[in-house]
Amino acid sequence: MSENQNELNMTDYESERKKFRLDVPRYFNFGFDVVDRWAKLQPDKLALLAVDNDGKNPKYFTFSDISVASNRFANILQKLGLKKGDRVFLMLPRIPEWYVSIIGMIKLGVIPIPATTQCTSKDIEYRINQSEAVMVITDGTSAFKVEEIERNCKSLKHAMLVRGQRTGGWLSYESEIARISDDILRVEKTRSDDPMLLYFTSGTVSYPKMVIHTQASFGIGHIITAKFWQDLKPADLHWTISDMGWAKAAWGKLFGQWTMGTAVFLQDAPAKFDPLLTLAILKRYGITTFCAPPTIYRVLVLEDLKRYKLDRLRHCTAAGEPLNPEVIHQWEKGTGLKIYDGYGQSETVNVVANYRCMPIKPGSMGKPAPGFDMSIVDDDGRELPPGAEGHIAIKVKPARPVGLFKEYWKEPKKTTDVFKGDWYYTGDKAFKDKDGYYWFVGRADDVIISSGYRIGPFEVESALIEHPAVAEAAVVASPDELRGEVVKAFVVLSPGYSASEELKKELQEHMKRVTAPYKHPRKIDFVNDLPKTISGKIKRSELKRQEWEGWKRQK
Repeated sequence: MSENQNELNMTDYESERKKFRLDVPRYFNFGFDVVDRWAKLQPDKLALLAVDNDGKNPKYFTFSDISVASNRFANILQKLGLKKGDRVFLMLPRIPEWYVSIIGMIKLGVIPIPATTQCTSKDIEYRINQSEAVMVITDGTSAFKVEEIERNCKSLKHAMLVRGQRTGGWLSYESEIARISDDILRVEKTRSDDPMLLYFTSGTVSYPKMVIHTQASFGIGHIITAKFWQDLKPADLHWTISDMGWAKAAWGKLFGQWTMGTAVFLQDAPAKFDPLLTLAILKRYGITTFCAPPTIYRVLVLEDLKRYKLDRLRHCTAAGEPLNPEVIHQWEKGTGLKIYDGYGQSETVNVVANYRCMPIKPGSMGKPAPGFDMSIVDDDGRELPPGAEGHIAIKVKPARPVGLFKEYWKEPKKTTDVFKGDWYYTGDKAFKDKDGYYWFVGRADDVIISSGYRIGPFEVESALIEHPAVAEAAVVASPDELRGEVVKAFVVLSPGYSASEELKKELQEHMKRVTAPYKHPRKIDFVNDLPKTISGKIKRSELKRQEWEGWKRQK
């Protein structure tokens, strides 16, 4: 390991916070100003190392490779008539074509909508129609889902297949990219405040919202994520374990990493997580920096970590859900490395974290990131003293920080609801101690965080009541040692149905068919009625409180 890699990107937290600022030019495009810039400065510099699901058959892509291939992809889109501002639904597994597609779109100002391959046909239909996407890109294993609903999607004009062959109007990624020019013919310049990326959030009382990020908010803002929390250098090989459809991919697989000139590692991972293979890959490819959800660390620490001698690994981070102190202890015992927890949302870059230049308080979220003025506030925006529980909020006045989303697209009221006075309310609750460390308490809404996945109860409840046996349903987070939280459903049965283990299994299988499998309830209780407010709204908070209090008593 070089001496340069041992040097910290941030050596003094307080002084860095005082001096740090991000310069945002009037015009900016991540594809041209980051990817192509590296391709010109160091054309042979490694940008991406991709392996198959067994961790074999490595393929190496330089910044020059990505630059040329993304130019070709941009030309394909232009040939099809796509233009700046058009939306494209992008649902691919962990393969290099995702990078080529997304950078090609960004260069044109076309807006990618990344989605998990676990989306069902119903999920896809909703997202395409809400976003008015004009094109869908997916692989051979998911194409049938699109075919089931494409007739219901009036905005959809084009469908592209990656790694597969299919009739019925599908364009072939491989065929198209092989026969088109390397030089982009015409490009409309993008401003730094132009929309660049769209993510769907988890819904609580309605279907998912559309989060719009600009060229600056993610394209520039993720410098904060990569430089300070992940402590990345150009010589690093960084691996973030994440589905390509989640904002975590933007956090750990693309924007900040490539801005820093860091190569990213990609495994086309199998459906079931394999801890032994993961440890072997960390060793075999000399991964230097690693980020994974706490759920994965909880599984990894059950193995004999010392046997793998991860001598190239120098820095580890975690995000997606609260990290247990015991996991931090066990990982350090087995590897000699601490895990630095970080916090943020689909709406933000990394905004709170533990950093290498300051002591870790096990179980704490850490402190606010440079570039963000944050506090714990009450419902009226008043800052609370140390120890008082309140809302995690980001100061947006007098200056809005770089790294914060633009808006919930098409939903001005929901945007207004989270921007109150001088603050953006994250929807999470915490308290801070006398030293300025933040301690996570829970969601202010009902979002369930399970194995790093954020699951809105409304979608789960809506899918449950499609089954004829279900008259009513309420879904809450239930504590779980491995996953942190799991989905639990309280079900009121329709007349003529009786509670049984067989019916539980039938409902779980129904859920796996009609919604993404990760959303299915791992626990189901049959009840006679549900607690409700005087206006008839289900009191999920009461059910959740019962779950967690019962779990604490058992412990």
